[in-house]
Amino acid sequence: MPVSIQQFEQWLRSKEKERLEFKEARQQFDLERLKKYCNAIANECGGHLILGVDDNFPHKVVGTNAFQNPDSLKKELLDSLKLRIEIEELIYIGKRVLIFEIPSRPIGMPLQYKGASYMRVGESLEPMTPEQLKRIFDEAQPDFSSEICDNANISDLDEVAIAELRSLWSKKSQNTDILTIAVEQLLSDSEFLIDGKLNYAAIILLGKKESLGKLLPNSEIIFEYRSSEALIQTQQRHDYRIGFLAIHNKLWDQINLRNDVEHIQEGLFIRDIPNFNEEVIREALLNAVCHRDYNLQNSVFIRQYPKLLEIESPGGFPPGITPENIIYKQYPRNRRIAEVFQKCGLVERSGQGADKMFRLSIEEAKPRPDYSKSDAFSVILRMRGEIQDIQFLKFFEKVYSEKKISWTTRDLILLDDIRAGKISLPEYQDCLYRMMEQGIVEKFGRGRGVKYILSKRFYTFLGEKGVYTRKKGLDKEEKKALILKHLENHNSGTMKEFEQIFPSLSRHQIFNLLRQLKQENKVRFKGSSKKGIWLLQ
Repeated sequence: MPVSIQQFEQWLRSKEKERLEFKEARQQFDLERLKKYCNAIANECGGHLILGVDDNFPHKVVGTNAFQNPDSLKKELLDSLKLRIEIEELIYIGKRVLIFEIPSRPIGMPLQYKGASYMRVGESLEPMTPEQLKRIFDEAQPDFSSEICDNANISDLDEVAIAELRSLWSKKSQNTDILTIAVEQLLSDSEFLIDGKLNYAAIILLGKKESLGKLLPNSEIIFEYRSSEALIQTQQRHDYRIGFLAIHNKLWDQINLRNDVEHIQEGLFIRDIPNFNEEVIREALLNAVCHRDYNLQNSVFIRQYPKLLEIESPGGFPPGITPENIIYKQYPRNRRIAEVFQKCGLVERSGQGADKMFRLSIEEAKPRPDYSKSDAFSVILRMRGEIQDIQFLKFFEKVYSEKKISWTTRDLILLDDIRAGKISLPEYQDCLYRMMEQGIVEKFGRGRGVKYILSKRFYTFLGEKGVYTRKKGLDKEEKKALILKHLENHNSGTMKEFEQIFPSLSRHQIFNLLRQLKQENKVRFKGSSKKGIWLLQ
């Protein structure tokens, strides 16, 4: 399908990411490098490569003269890469751009070019590591939890776990018949029993302790408590090797034993916020059981400290899931387990549930869930219990109570980024515009110098009007007056000195201020471009 101008302009407003790559290529672009890029993008699940656009953000259309015969290039790419890549010429504001639409590789199969499967690493192209290749090969693996456990029978299942399955499912479905139907019918209806044989989901969620030791000993959860993150020796350790439905409440009770509470004063009332939110922790435990790799012999570990909880589960992220997109993409590695969790009302839907963990953490002004220590062989989730900004929490609740705004997870992440002084990504523009209309966020500056801060109302509420003034900074005329004051005091000024005055501005922004002063006949430049100085006129 031809690319519309609207779609192209939307890409221009986006930063480069997994499925989008810009290259300037004004006159030409190396054919070998093009093939490697196409191979890398296909291996990263497909996307678009666009020639004739500056890859620095914000993107500028410069036009390209490369590859004047797209039809012959398509055949060349097909012969070399075994990929049918669509190439479109688009004329935008009088300039030619080339848009390559690159399909994804097949599931479980990395594509090669001249003996290597490429990936992008920043601005470089590198052969995929063994860990990256393993993740792709793992995509083709069947759902382990749906596989039949040949040596298992109903006597291997724990009565407490079966009773919990009945109770949860009956409550969720509002069907009391589930409480009394025969065990075989219950297992068949929940798809644990297929043609008279139990699958591994039944063993993982309902198995007896001794049966798991015999049939799937790595299906266990190990809890450890340490009074300090620096300690190696544990103060407490429990090994839970039994069907998860028999112990999921016990796991939370174990964690909650040392779950300190922070008291937040709100007028005459005190609100208690525990270090570890029960919904967040339960969701994290469900994810560890549902998404771990049961082909690996490691166990799930829960490591608790006074202000930190860490959950480590075997196997890297499921295919297509990364720490950056985990909120928005779902891929249950063990689908049968995920479906049972959904039947029982333990999860809202068959998916990651990470969005819920992020949302609840930000709503309590705590650090977001952290997956940064994960690798190809384990997912490590770290959740810290400290409230970062009590005033932000109070303002947050005040805005909600006054305006009855329904926050999405994206909204909350954006607000948290702005509070922390981070630059917002282009994909959050819709949230930004809405929050500016609501008077929650303010925008100042233009072009590359644009910034977003929480509104004046926020800092007034906190009693920090001075902080608002500092964050918003000087306006253009005040900055120009500061330059003139510097020249009056020191008789001259260099770009290095101006950068010291305005550490938050780029050289380009400072030069624009100087250029305007020069046009106003207030300053002049003397010397070479590299060693010159600015003087009062």
